[in-house]
Amino acid sequence: MIKFFLMVNKQGQTRLSRYYEHVEINKRTMLEAEVIKNCLSRSKDQCSFIEYKDFKLVYRQYAALFVVVGIDQTENEMAVYELIHNFVEVLDKYFSRVSELDIMFNLDRVHIILDEMVLNGCIVETNRNRILAPLFVLDKVAES
Repeated sequence: MIKFFLMVNKQGQTRLSRYYEHVEINKRTMLEAEVIKNCLSRSKDQCSFIEYKDFKLVYRQYAALFVVVGIDQTENEMAVYELIHNFVEVLDKYFSRVSELDIMFNLDRVHIILDEMVLNGCIVETNRNRILAPLFVLDKVAES
């Protein structure tokens, strides 16, 4: 099961966070700081899977953004690694070359995309067209 999903820039600023288990706000800040420090301090030659406390971290770097997912011991690391890539590809398709600014100024849209892909910590959809369908409907409604 997925515990949390983070998008962080190279400066360590969180751009997106979604938790699938209850974590108190003050503990979230500490958790994010430690997770970010662990992922950003690693070289590109090191593995993208990290054992951390009672869960695992799976991360990928895309230009200046890191996508970090915390998972429990039962989740498949490679499946989550591919989920991250699929998520970024969906963002690229929707925003036509997604950037950090797209994420910051369209956070609601990014959350909709993530919610279409992951529900209660479980991967439920990977098809890009099905993921983007609700957003295209929202865009059409907004135009009219």
